[in-house]
Amino acid sequence: MPARLFMSSGDMNADRRFDYARDLQVQGNLVAAEDLFVQATELAPGFATAWFTLGEVREALGDLPGAIIAFGHARDTDAGDRNGAGLRLMRLGAVKLAMMPPTYVTALFDQYAPKFETALVETLGYRGPAVLFKAVLAVCAASERAMQFRCAIDLGCGTGLAGAAFAASTAEMIGIDLSPRMIERARTSGHYAELEVAEIVDGLRRRSDASADLILAADVLIYLHDLAPVLAEAARVLAPGGLLAFTAESHDGDGVILGAGLRYAYSDSYVRTSVAASGLTLNRFDHISTRNEGHVPVPGMVVVAIKD
Repeated sequence: MPARLFMSSGDMNADRRFDYARDLQVQGNLVAAEDLFVQATELAPGFATAWFTLGEVREALGDLPGAIIAFGHARDTDAGDRNGAGLRLMRLGAVKLAMMPPTYVTALFDQYAPKFETALVETLGYRGPAVLFKAVLAVCAASERAMQFRCAIDLGCGTGLAGAAFAASTAEMIGIDLSPRMIERARTSGHYAELEVAEIVDGLRRRSDASADLILAADVLIYLHDLAPVLAEAARVLAPGGLLAFTAESHDGDGVILGAGLRYAYSDSYVRTSVAASGLTLNRFDHISTRNEGHVPVPGMVVVAIKD
């Protein structure tokens, strides 16, 4: 994913020290970089980017208490927490697991949009839409149902990769994404009848009861720490017989964790229980990876549930 956002301190001297410190950090001279980042924060105590990067350096140096202090300042000096310092605090065990700040997710994907498909597909071997398509096709074949849908909603549609995979099977495709720049790119794909900039649960809440017969979520639930709200809205919006198909990252423990890649991962039991609690019926659950990191497949799952 893209590097941290640089937000100037407004102090030329502090910004200059930050630049010098970043050079040292890239060169691997973390001790000297730490000293300059500290100087930058002393000159500009509200310099969120410097605090965040100081936290990264201290974590790399093994100074976890110092990293927690720095990430705390980074979070507190940027109301939107656009660098995701709160997530780093979760990973370090300093705060409880909670939702990702929407401003962080928006900033992340707005920044990522121009190179999203190249980075995700070519670099990370992303295959989420293909995995979803095969799972939905298998469910339809098993029930002797035509692989055709009147209206589909693509949650976290991004640039339109899932829309492209299901375009021939869907009469009308609606895309919802939090990132305006992702929506701009999805619009150029020509696969969507309607596109909306919204958080996915909020976007679903604006949809009528029983108005869709397919809801897709290709690697978007990994940015949600709690599946209950989105599953409840999906169950309401789906027509009887409608399908919800999603991919997610998995782990072997219990409940939900925030992984090293700053994405949430779910246990099997958590997903099964959450789907059942929403009123949907689990139809298909397979362990399969949808992306690589460091040339190693990231543990994942594909799930298809039906509205009875």
